[in-house]
Amino acid sequence: MPEQTTRLTPDLRDAAFRWIADDPDPVTRDELQAVLARALGGDPEAVAELADRMAGPLTFGTAGLRGPVRAGPNGMNTAVVVRTTAGVAQWLTESGHAGGTVVVGHDARHGSDRFAAAAAEVLTAAGFAVSALPGPLPTPVLAFATRHLGAVAGIQITASHNPPADNGYKLYDDTGTQIVPPADRRIEAAIAASPAAVSVPRGGGATVLGADIVEAYLAKVHALPRGRARDVRVAATALHGVGADVLERALRGAGFTDVHLVAEQREPDPDFPTVAFPNPEEPGATDRLLQLAADVGADLAIALDPDADRCALGVRDGDWRMLRGDDTGVLLGEYILSGVDSADPLVATTIVSSSMLASIARSHGARYAETLTGFKWLARAGEGLVYAYEEALGVCVNPGFVRDKDGIAAAVLACDLAASLKAGGRTLLDVLDDLAVRHGVHLTDQVSLRIPDLRARAELMDRLRAHPPATLAGTDITAEDLLPDADVLRLRGEGLRVVIRPSGTEPKLKVYLEATAAVPGPTELPDARRRAADLLAAVRTDLDRLLA
Repeated sequence: MPEQTTRLTPDLRDAAFRWIADDPDPVTRDELQAVLARALGGDPEAVAELADRMAGPLTFGTAGLRGPVRAGPNGMNTAVVVRTTAGVAQWLTESGHAGGTVVVGHDARHGSDRFAAAAAEVLTAAGFAVSALPGPLPTPVLAFATRHLGAVAGIQITASHNPPADNGYKLYDDTGTQIVPPADRRIEAAIAASPAAVSVPRGGGATVLGADIVEAYLAKVHALPRGRARDVRVAATALHGVGADVLERALRGAGFTDVHLVAEQREPDPDFPTVAFPNPEEPGATDRLLQLAADVGADLAIALDPDADRCALGVRDGDWRMLRGDDTGVLLGEYILSGVDSADPLVATTIVSSSMLASIARSHGARYAETLTGFKWLARAGEGLVYAYEEALGVCVNPGFVRDKDGIAAAVLACDLAASLKAGGRTLLDVLDDLAVRHGVHLTDQVSLRIPDLRARAELMDRLRAHPPATLAGTDITAEDLLPDADVLRLRGEGLRVVIRPSGTEPKLKVYLEATAAVPGPTELPDARRRAADLLAAVRTDLDRLLA
């Protein structure tokens, strides 16, 4: 957000007038006109709001464009979508993909259907064959369809787990993988060179795909389980997103029929009325799920995020609780590697996720890769990729047909694992204990500092780079700056790792913590966990002072 101002400058006024004149949507034209009128009348709050709305354009971050649904270049609206898609069409043409098929999908957030329609119209007018998914569907279905149909690109209108006011634009290339540099910068340059939205040609729109595209995706997911056991009772929620029906069909088609969904969160609702924040990681978001799991006597709880590309697991540990993303990541990584049929398998995670996966990979003779944050990097980790995960609940158990995180597929494989363990009288928590004994305790945590002012966030990163701490929790620290490859500062010490980076999707500075401790034997596991927890707590205390 730009610096607050109470004075309407001529440049800001004229920029707003130009945007209003070039906006093809009368609703957002009127919306921005109303803000401008209040600013012209001397309302300081309106001036600040207008400055924020005009501070765009939105840029491609960790997972595409995201912003509040509102008028102006710094928001998600039809004008922004039209100009963005014009830039995408130009990039595709320059890349040798003129006239190819582009798949367009969307979730059920505010504006998603009309933004998807606008994108399809621009692409059609630019000479592309546009195939639209049949209704609001999970992002993994779009990623699958892009590869399955041999498309040159895929576009999903979604803001994933962002607040209800937001929407976004996620772009996949001809490999079915999210775009990476330099494609994003080339597209942004093409957007900047595009004509005003009102002047961008728009054609007749898309050909709507049949239900068979979802069936083709489900057929692949149904084949994922490797065990024979199917006796597992599942409680699940879609958090008012678009994943409930596809999840239930995926589970039942794979043989897991004892499924109970949180009824009041089953149907898509862009206002997300029962949660303060539609992200399974957020406190309180899964309360209804865990209550349902207790009520029905479930063996496993599953929470999808609103576009169903993330999957969180809940377990009974006395009371019900959600596992951390790293717990789910190492559980499924161990399960994949224990039965993989690849001659030279590769598993991958990110620089902010638990390092336990590296040890698990070594124990199975598998290759291991670490990438920057985001599945656009994980999906490109290397040849022979059989599994990838990131700590923020993103899991890919099926890179053969979805080159992105897939909450639906992850849920099916988690049920397969839970059912197989149950048949042997064991649980996911037993496996986590086994992994800790074999590979050491790896405790992870996260600190999120909300900083809407981008300048203040950059200044804090600059200060940390210039003056990194020499010690944390009494442990000597070495600092590693990942610039220019990534805006990341990594701090390491004996049994300790801290990674600091600005979020690519939210106005936050994120700090990822990991403490490790060796486990001499099963009886020493509780003590090792206490030591690691104490170290994390001490580090958090030091970081509170460091980030103040």
